[in-house]
Amino acid sequence: MATAADPQEFELTVPGMGSDHCAGIVRQTLKRLPGIGDIHTNIASHRVSVTVQPGGPDVDALRRAVEGAGYDVAAVRGAEEAEDTDSDVKVEETYLATARKRLWIAGVPTALIMVLMMPHMFWQPIPGYLAIIAILAFPVVFLYGGAATHKASWRSLTNRTFNMDVLISLGSLPPYLIGLVGFVYPMTSFIEMAATIMTFHLLGRYLEALAKGRASQAIRRLLTLGAKTARVERDGEEVEIAVKELAPGDIMIVRPGDKVPTDGEVIEGESHLDESIATGESVPVYKGVGDSVIGATINKEGRLRVKATRVGGETFLAQVVRLIDQAQGSRVPIQEFADRMTGRFVPLVILISLASLMGWLIVPDALRPILDWGATFLPWVNPEAAVPVLAILAAIAVLVIACPCALGLATPTALMVGSGIGAEHGILIRSGEAIQTFKDVKVMVLDKTGTITRGEPKLTDVVPAEGIDESRLLTLAASVENASEHPIARAIVEGARAHGIRPIEVSEFRSTGARGVVGLVEGERVLIGNRRLLEEDGVTGLEALEDKLQRLESRGRTAVIVSSSGRAQGIVAVADTLKEESMEAIRGMHALGLHVVMITGDNERAARAVADEVGIDEVQAGVLPEGKIDAIRALQERYGPHVAMVGDGINDAPALKQANVGIAIGAGADVAIEAADVTLVRGELTGVVDAMHLSRATFSKIVQNLLWASAYNVAAIPIAAVGLLHPMIGVIAMTTSSLSVIGNSLLLKRRYARLQPRGGRAS
Repeated sequence: MATAADPQEFELTVPGMGSDHCAGIVRQTLKRLPGIGDIHTNIASHRVSVTVQPGGPDVDALRRAVEGAGYDVAAVRGAEEAEDTDSDVKVEETYLATARKRLWIAGVPTALIMVLMMPHMFWQPIPGYLAIIAILAFPVVFLYGGAATHKASWRSLTNRTFNMDVLISLGSLPPYLIGLVGFVYPMTSFIEMAATIMTFHLLGRYLEALAKGRASQAIRRLLTLGAKTARVERDGEEVEIAVKELAPGDIMIVRPGDKVPTDGEVIEGESHLDESIATGESVPVYKGVGDSVIGATINKEGRLRVKATRVGGETFLAQVVRLIDQAQGSRVPIQEFADRMTGRFVPLVILISLASLMGWLIVPDALRPILDWGATFLPWVNPEAAVPVLAILAAIAVLVIACPCALGLATPTALMVGSGIGAEHGILIRSGEAIQTFKDVKVMVLDKTGTITRGEPKLTDVVPAEGIDESRLLTLAASVENASEHPIARAIVEGARAHGIRPIEVSEFRSTGARGVVGLVEGERVLIGNRRLLEEDGVTGLEALEDKLQRLESRGRTAVIVSSSGRAQGIVAVADTLKEESMEAIRGMHALGLHVVMITGDNERAARAVADEVGIDEVQAGVLPEGKIDAIRALQERYGPHVAMVGDGINDAPALKQANVGIAIGAGADVAIEAADVTLVRGELTGVVDAMHLSRATFSKIVQNLLWASAYNVAAIPIAAVGLLHPMIGVIAMTTSSLSVIGNSLLLKRRYARLQPRGGRAS
């Protein structure tokens, strides 16, 4: 339990924090407060997580600091309230509704201004035109439309920071005020421009909120997929309660068609469950007594009694939401480039705008030839305009074209879409750094048991001696082994039953330790074990089975000899069988140019047999769990920081951490989400190939977005400074640039499906 001497964690919801530039200002502002520890911003969910040391600022101080930087705070919550995802959705919906309302209030008067401007400029002057547009534009620029922007600008400036609202305020307020000069001195009106700039700014904010909502729809879907109520047993009766009231140990009744209320274990009944929410796999999965079930999955047929094991923030669904949220709010190393640019961008733009204004006022003749050239193909360029008009137009154009929104949206929108696609298909990527590192992986290290193989022995071979019937051999073996609890014995018994053979009652059963077992079956003494045990017992007929025994062992099988009444009856063999998708997955890794290494604690012969069957490039056998870390380090010395490892996420956790990218492979609620950079919920090795394709596609989108946003600003600002870009064209271009970055990120799903080699598993 936390005490007053422990650091406290708070989470602030900041709806206006729409880009990494905004997030940087918020972080910078909070760091100025005494007693502030770690600060994490998540643009996707508009949340800021702050660790406050004892004696540090309280909730009100945190709120005032962020509002002082120019951003409204919708909510502040303590760590114990962080799981209230419903309120997050409501905040986002409220923000979108407010953005829509502001757009309408600004858009209608601005549309009327445009309708009046055309005839006034080109056909017939309208009496009182200046007064009419000044009245129409006033609420757009100063009241509900632009008030929030100017308020944020003022807070930002008084807090010695420069957010993007500063540029919009400087691009809209001066034109309106200068336009009022027309009441006392004849001059060009700039009021239309002020209203248009503010309206397009608000349109951009609304469209960005709409598009970012689409980009983060995967996590929104997860938040709404859980059951709201649960049927539980209370004093022998079924009662319905809210899922929030469930506690571990509660017995839940899940009827056909119901959602499983929370993670649990089946204690009665059997059915098939649709687990596509967790694994992306559309085929229902069989569940019987003792099997784990995941909350929010759908029961397809039978009635189940399920004991709740995890509730609230501990459920699989809550962990997935938390992981996606963490990934979407993480930072990619390449983003440091954008951070350095945006940190000084707004002050630089203001200086360039002032320089453009002064340049036109001081040396207009040096700049007019550029306008003469531009007028030949740009209809909005007017070289004959008065110098003050040209100076104002150029200065305002620089301000409105240069908003670094697109640069700030480049990385988070791609991460939002990429992590959402992954979650839909059972690929949980923990961080943006993992995405960038994963794309450069050259070596893929695989654990054998549970990764390439199923991790449990199966009956693979039944080799009767000459003159012996196969069913007779299996009956003898299964009957004696049925009295044993050894994994090999269980595999033989289950294999016999699969062949339709039922074990016979055995008497005088005895285990000889690791060498074998013995018992009486229908009066016959049956001995099952290794070669040495049967030789010591004087069993005959072993020589005839020697070649077959060696062939089985060379293939990595665990083979035992069955004898009856002192004579060898044949061989049964078991092995840890391959997962169906292992060969396909390793072919996919080779297609990606990866060197595939298997590290296992098994002996060389068994390991080599598996490696040869699936096409492994390199085998390191007999490696204990603690030795896997050294094996990973050795590979990193050979290949550099480009080594990924796939393991079960629990036993292999130290080696997964040592690898440059750790990949936990598991299924459902049992997967160790915290153990690796990437978690494959479905438990299929082919997910590694899918994850690498997703990593490469996501990083490619990040690079595309950053290049486009950077090139846009580098090219647009000089054009605006020399007077070739009208401010109204500039604000449209600025909005289009931000939306193009979001749109390009949304194309990631199509690109990922196209990159996949197996026919659109993720489409």
